Amino acid sequence: GLVPFGEIVAQEESAPTLTFNTINRHISKMVYTKVVSDKSPWLQKADLGGVYSNPASHGEGRFVASDEWIEKLTRNGQVATVYCNPDGKVSMDEEWNVNGSYHAIEGITSPDGRCYGKMAHSERRGDHVAINIYGEQDLKLFESGVSYFK
Repeated sequence: GLVPFGEIVAQEESAPTLTFNTINRHISKMVYTKVVSDKSPWLQKADLGGVYSNPASHGEGRFVASDEWIEKLTRNGQVATVYCNPDGKVSMDEEWNVNGSYHAIEGITSPDGRCYGKMAHSERRGDHVAINIYGEQDLKLFESGVSYFK
């Protein structure tokens, strides 16, 4: 319940959730995500509209929600990151939206932005990791969080 409600609550049947990937197997590959809201303190040092490359590794990573929920999350600035191609074009193509997430949503936040749930592994980066992968990998997630909560 921390995302999308901002508090611990029982899961309601109509609430946004994660479920099995549309290909019905584990996914392990680099994905591109675009920052579409900077409401969250976790994204304060990321570029709004910026495209970031990070590994995805999951079997149950597909974000699903009703159109009403997606509209509400978008209106509140809670849709933080979406799957896209390397040029930043949001896509439902499984090449880019690897798990079939509704509206290509990769990450959402709580209403105040303090809780951020996402699928790609921003923590799996370093000076000598994935150096042959095209694109910016540092979402500056942890620097942003430390700066905010300091």
